[in-house]
Amino acid sequence: MRKSTFLGYSSLVLAAALLGYSCAQPAQPPAPVSHELLLDAEPQPPFLPPLPTTQPALCRGNFLKPDQGKAALVFSLDHFAASEQSWQQHTAHLRACIQHGVGLDPFPRKTPLHAEIFNKRTYDGYTAESVTFQSIPGYYTCCTLYRPLHPSQQRLPAILNTHGHGNPETSGRFAENVQHRAATLARMGAITLSTEMFAYGDSLAQVPAVAHTKSDLAMPMQLWNNIRALDFLESLSDVDSTKLCVTGESGGATQPFLLTALDPRISINVPVVMVSSYFFGGCQCESGRPVHRDAYHFCTNAEISSLCCPRPMLVISDGKDWTQHVPEIEFPFLQKIYALNGVPDNVQNVHLTDEGHNYGPNKRLAMYKFFAQQLNLNLAAAATPDGQLDESHITLETPDQMRIWSKDHPLPTDALHGVDAIESKLASLQQ
Repeated sequence: MRKSTFLGYSSLVLAAALLGYSCAQPAQPPAPVSHELLLDAEPQPPFLPPLPTTQPALCRGNFLKPDQGKAALVFSLDHFAASEQSWQQHTAHLRACIQHGVGLDPFPRKTPLHAEIFNKRTYDGYTAESVTFQSIPGYYTCCTLYRPLHPSQQRLPAILNTHGHGNPETSGRFAENVQHRAATLARMGAITLSTEMFAYGDSLAQVPAVAHTKSDLAMPMQLWNNIRALDFLESLSDVDSTKLCVTGESGGATQPFLLTALDPRISINVPVVMVSSYFFGGCQCESGRPVHRDAYHFCTNAEISSLCCPRPMLVISDGKDWTQHVPEIEFPFLQKIYALNGVPDNVQNVHLTDEGHNYGPNKRLAMYKFFAQQLNLNLAAAATPDGQLDESHITLETPDQMRIWSKDHPLPTDALHGVDAIESKLASLQQ
């Protein structure tokens, strides 16, 4: 039996898991309150390899075969889904184990964001602005904030836009597909915040690119940066804090998995090309910490994504990567979980059999339609009258136009440098 002490969000997350989330009014994080939970080990599928005795139990890449992934989901249903109450107890257990595994147990103490919004650019139907905030003192999370040029109401839904892997210098929030979806959602009537992975983009001024793939810090920092990104969005006077959403692809969908699992403020999640029962992510930021397995739990990415329930979720999959089996394996599992919780229509799947691993035009169009339906956004700003994708009004910026740090806007002198300094500061906030 293991004893874990939780601060802040933890008491909220566990209470919300046991009492049930409200999709319309997501619970807000309370002031830090100590909460203790005793965890008993849950049964694990018998076909898993033995737990290692001298190192963390990591589930990397294709950790299972597809038939084993399916069997793992059946095992979970058989052992934990006898009733809605038993499933909620199981999900509370998973949330505690995931938080512990990611390295944020307890959650760090929140410090002032010292957010800065500047360099406003005006385009056809939307604006783009540069944003920095300190997720921890001395670490500057860099983002691009997109807003409708002519908002239809005083408070708007906000969508966190996370990205997958690529060239750390030139991809990330600079990538064309990331810009397309953020700007188009703004034209549709939502506020969108594009964040960047740890050791990508502007964060390379504080850590080298190798820190993303070789250190244990990428996963906890990305999760904490995204939690603080929600804090930033909530601080904006034109954001409706009851409608905080998230979408991302590949490694940018692993981030929403974890964020949605541990932060009940997320009201809608659209994970793209990552919901799998047998593939666990190949990067250190996805499977480099024991979030999927330890002596007390085992879960696949499909089960982590189910922690979105009962909140609306659209799973987008394709036929040429590890989401190829979603229609017959992962989606039926999710449907059973949502039905068990009395909201079978709150989970949907768009499967594109002939497509591959990306957040391409057809996937973006499916996402636009879902958010338009859920948030009452203007789909006509993203599609022609006959339903075809129309992103022709978007101005794609160059990385140099989007970069935060420059000769005229240098990195502040209090910035932390290197993995050790950032890791030490993060740990100090957990004491």
